[in-house]
Amino acid sequence: MQRRKFMQQSLLAGGALLTTSVNALADNNNVPAANSDKPFNLNYGIHDGMFESHAGGNFLDQIKFAYDAGFRSIEDNGMSGRSDDEQKKIGDLLAKLGMGMGVFVQPGLGNDSNMLASGKADQVEKFVASCKKAVEIAKRINSKLVTVVPGDFVRDLPIGVQTGNVIEAVKKGTAILEPAGIIMVLEPLSDNPNLFLRTPDQAYAICKAVGSPSCKILYDMYHVQRNQGHIIPTMDLVYDEIGYFQIGDNPHRNEPGTGEMNYKNIFKHIYGKGYKGILGMEHGTAGKGKEGELALIKAYREADSFM
Repeated sequence: MQRRKFMQQSLLAGGALLTTSVNALADNNNVPAANSDKPFNLNYGIHDGMFESHAGGNFLDQIKFAYDAGFRSIEDNGMSGRSDDEQKKIGDLLAKLGMGMGVFVQPGLGNDSNMLASGKADQVEKFVASCKKAVEIAKRINSKLVTVVPGDFVRDLPIGVQTGNVIEAVKKGTAILEPAGIIMVLEPLSDNPNLFLRTPDQAYAICKAVGSPSCKILYDMYHVQRNQGHIIPTMDLVYDEIGYFQIGDNPHRNEPGTGEMNYKNIFKHIYGKGYKGILGMEHGTAGKGKEGELALIKAYREADSFM
């Protein structure tokens, strides 16, 4: 299974944090002054590379820049591949700025080896080991959320048996994560037809069967739109098991306002439901360079202006 990635996986360069203040960094790079101390109504989480044209390739500097633009969280699919020291630096900076940490991807498993639907013992063992690694990473970055993708379906097993295999594997994972207060969020994807987990209602059934506060749904609205649409009605049906949201317009998976999805209405609905968590910005940028990054900020200001 190949998972679409919009986050840079390169490691952060070492060295001390820049002494330039957050506000000065923003002023020098054309962030509108009106945004510099105004958080959004919802809590959007940026990712590595999203503001590289303004802040450079160092993720720490991008985080500072994002803070000045009003963002108050990050997410990082590549976090598990960073060194312990780099993870701690990110965690320390987030704590200093009062920012949140969204999801990072389940560590220690390759895209082609996470086959929980098979029920094979070696797959379950790898999964349990990855959950133990996730606990250690979460401590360094002060995160409570790890993305889990069950992998591909198995063509020679009935779908009900595969579902049971996934449930039993996830139960073993939550036994590791729950005592540490960490939540695995199961992500239905649309990337290819071989994926086992494709719809929120499917994930909902698994969460109900597992019965743990450490097993929830990652409601990636880009994938839901591609697989079935009905973003808001489907959200309402499974809302009590949603642990995290991700954003991306369709097609092309860029910022709100660049495709067919009405994110102003979607964000208004999420806000109205009382959601207080992070919404990960797992998408690309439609424009190029600094102009594209400023257009992204403007797009979020527009979509977030539902009050």
